[in-house]
Amino acid sequence: QGFDVVASGNVPGFGVATSEVIDRIGDRAAARKVAAALGVPEVRVREELRDLYLDASVVLGCDYATLRPFE
Repeated sequence: QGFDVVASGNVPGFGVATSEVIDRIGDRAAARKVAAALGVPEVRVREELRDLYLDASVVLGCDYATLRPFE
């Protein structure tokens, strides 16, 4: 869908219950596009600004199998 994945990894502790999209640059519309493509509800889009040279981070939770790409 035109998104570039620049890195992948694991969050500390695993066991994240629900997937979320984190806005990294203050562009909530861009983060919502990522969430919509994955089927992550908009209520699970949050902002956490960081100097990471990327627009958004995706955290796949234990609910990953319910997301659009995994159906």
